Parts: sequence; C-alpha cells; structure tokens
Amino acid sequence: MTTKTLFITGASSGIGAATARAARLAGWNVGLFARSEDKLTALVEELGDRALALPGDVTSLDELNQAMANLRHTYGGVDAAFANAGMGLETAGTEHGDPDEWRRLIDVNIVGLLNTAKAAIPHLRARKGHMLMTGSAAGRVHIPGSVYGASKWFVHGYAGNLAEEMKEWGGRCTVIAPGMVNTAFFDEEKPDKLQPEDVADAVIFALEAKQRNTVREIFLMPSD
Repeated sequence: MTTKTLFITGASSGIGAATARAARLAGWNVGLFARSEDKLTALVEELGDRALALPGDVTSLDELNQAMANLRHTYGGVDAAFANAGMGLETAGTEHGDPDEWRRLIDVNIVGLLNTAKAAIPHLRARKGHMLMTGSAAGRVHIPGSVYGASKWFVHGYAGNLAEEMKEWGGRCTVIAPGMVNTAFFDEEKPDKLQPEDVADAVIFALEAKQRNTVREIFLMPSD
C-alpha cells in the first residue's frame, strides 16, 4: 500500500506541528510549509525522513506552487492539504481597529487560504484527494466587531462551496472549527482549553474516514 502524503501550512508550531506529528503516527508523509525555516528544520529532525521542510509564505502563490511540486517530486504525489496558516489582530473591533492590520489578516486568512487551495487542487484532483482548512468557533457565531471572526466566516462559507466543487471529481473538503486552543496565538498559557493535539485528532479523523464519507465540518469546543 502506497503511503499517503499530507501538505500542511502553518506547520512550524501549534495546530500545524501537532497535526504533522499525528499524521506521521498515522503513517502519512508530511510536507511542512511555514515562514520559520529553523522551526521546520527542527520538526523534520524530530519526525524523520518521511517529513519535508518547505519554507514559504502563504501569501505567495508561486511559493506554494513550488512547495507542492517539491512535495510531489519527493513522495510521488499529494493526497491531502491542510490550509491551517492564520493570524489574529492586536486591536479588536471596527471603530478602534487598524486597517493595515486588517489587510495583513485578509492576506493570510483569506488570500493565503485561497492560494493554498489553488496550488493544491491540481494535485488533489489526480488522487481524488482531500482539502482541509482551519475555521473557528468564531466563524459560527457573531462576536461584537470581530474582523478576525469575519475572516473565519469566509473560511466556513468557502469550505462548503469548495466541497461542492471537489465533489464533482470525487474529492473531499473539511473545515475544522475549534473553539479556544492553547497556542502561541495567545500571550498566556490556557491549559484548560483545547490543546493543539485535540485539533490534530480531528484532522486525522476526517482524513481517515472511508472514501464514501465526506466529513464536511468538525466543531470542537472546550468542555468547560
């Protein structure tokens, strides 16, 4: 049986790194895409020769295309892609928000997501593959003035539309929607909230579902 290959953005830490570890334990090859080359190199050293560091920025479609090509060349194909890279805002709300920060957020959370899907789809189509993306509980409820939340509403809407598009050729699309996760996204540790490994477990669940079963969304919330 051929080992499958998963491409992950935002792979250098948090949910991305946890997913890489979980995928390797499940037998997948992993392509690790992020801006932090040193962190990717350290993660590859941890995971071994079935992991490939692919430094790059999700706002560059050219860099994503090159990374996908490198991953395909190394392992023979790409079976799944996890668009996980994202950012939040230092200043919340509309009235006091920073438009320059909004533009950076849109570039990463929306354009970066679209770029990742654009680069991945030709590879996934060849294998009836699987596209996954990190949404959020903030993309399922209304939060006063949350521009970040609005970017995640886009992710949820786009994931559903892409699932319909991919269905035409046997592909699958899943949005993973966690509540608060204990990652570097926050300044303080939050041990009572979801851990990156919890989100990684959800990604593996969707990936390992039988081909007849498209898991469209997994919504996770802290138990408290």
